[in-house]
Amino acid sequence: MAAVGRSGRPLQLTLALLKPDAVAHPLVLEVRMGGPDRAAQLGPVWPGPVQRGAFWRCASPAQPLRLCPQAVHETILSNRFLIVRAKKLRCGREESRRFYREHAGRFFYQRLVEFMASGPMWAYILAHENAVTLWRSLMGPTKVFRARNSVPDSIRGAYGLTDTRNTTHGSDSPASASREIAFFFPEFNEQLWYQQEEPRLRCGQVYYNAEERVHCVFRDEETELT
Repeated sequence: MAAVGRSGRPLQLTLALLKPDAVAHPLVLEVRMGGPDRAAQLGPVWPGPVQRGAFWRCASPAQPLRLCPQAVHETILSNRFLIVRAKKLRCGREESRRFYREHAGRFFYQRLVEFMASGPMWAYILAHENAVTLWRSLMGPTKVFRARNSVPDSIRGAYGLTDTRNTTHGSDSPASASREIAFFFPEFNEQLWYQQEEPRLRCGQVYYNAEERVHCVFRDEETELT
């Protein structure tokens, strides 16, 4: 368990999703740098027959083989987010339709709904002094082509496949964050969190629980011991 220090500034919440493309196809190593022959050299880590034109993804050819969920999780931690809640889940088509109802009628809506219902996802409640803006900056542009060219080290620039299969989602405003958190974490009481947990998290009374993949507030007896 590692303690995490904070600046003392008020924390803001945002929702982050790790989409089905990253969870269902988690291995990330750029094969385009060497083509199928290079992929064949990977031996048993390659999940199936090497097919021409297929590729794995990573931010840099120098990076070792990693899991995409692991890489994104490390990005969250390295940018000093506090992970308030995290869970693996799967949305049905109806849930996906409700979550993206603001896009209903647009040409990509049905494709997006089908994709989001196609497999498991990871959902996070993240806290940071500037959570909404920072997380969207780390994700990069929605359009993967633009992300790869303008912000190649962003999450979407590194791991995105298409504008739909672009690895992550993030709330675009504090109001959207509250609505989306309630959608994926109906058991989470945001008002109560701000009253009871946020002051202690903000003051640094927190440690990271690697097994649970979340940050936890020290209990009173633990605080006294430290």
